[in-house]
Amino acid sequence: MQSVKPIPQEVVQQLSEYFGILSEPMRLRILSLLREEEKCVQELVEATQTSQANVSKHLKVMLQAGILTRRTEGTSAYYRVEDPLTFELCNLVCNRLAARIEQQARHFRDFTLANAEEKSK
Repeated sequence: MQSVKPIPQEVVQQLSEYFGILSEPMRLRILSLLREEEKCVQELVEATQTSQANVSKHLKVMLQAGILTRRTEGTSAYYRVEDPLTFELCNLVCNRLAARIEQQARHFRDFTLANAEEKSK
């Protein structure tokens, strides 16, 4: 039987940082807004209804992580998603959560039906 090699600490650290970036709700909202097309900071501020400083802070983190890229046009900065695998990862997690919620819903329905049957006896 082949033994599994432990994951090097530096790999674990990088994975943790990447998932940490995606664990922030505002960053997920921004990513969602950038899913179809690039947007300037002002568009993201309006869509998220938060301050420019807050949006810029989150954009900087994702830019440094290589999730986003930035281009400037005049006085505006436009951001787009650099790594489309980010959306695949989010889709996998969303699908898993949906399956879990559906399983819980079935459990509650079964419980409700079981109680209804007991009461009708």
